[in-house]
Amino acid sequence: MHGRGGERGDSFRCVGCRLDVSVTAPGTAHRNHCPQCLASLHLDARIPGDRASRCRGRMTAIGLAVRPDGEWQVIHRCLSCDGVSANRIAGDDNPLPLIRLATRPLADPGVPVRALLAL
Repeated sequence: MHGRGGERGDSFRCVGCRLDVSVTAPGTAHRNHCPQCLASLHLDARIPGDRASRCRGRMTAIGLAVRPDGEWQVIHRCLSCDGVSANRIAGDDNPLPLIRLATRPLADPGVPVRALLAL
């Protein structure tokens, strides 16, 4: 449910870049982030699509994780409550911000690149 009253709309406006985003996306039944900037809202509590969170804060993409089956997930952190969640990427997500998240550790001067490359 994407509307304030719980009604399911066919799109939502991104809290980050203000793009109008369709709720339907290839590869996921519960789109919860913008395909361009990866911003999200803290809507789900425990189960994807439950829309049971009371926080409703803005969530920012902080990293990526890969499930054992090879599926990528965007890791979001809520800027209001500091909650963290993992969300599947969608088939129409812009690859540039995904690659930026994936390579962020390589750009961090505090992380020894040799150690990362040895993994």
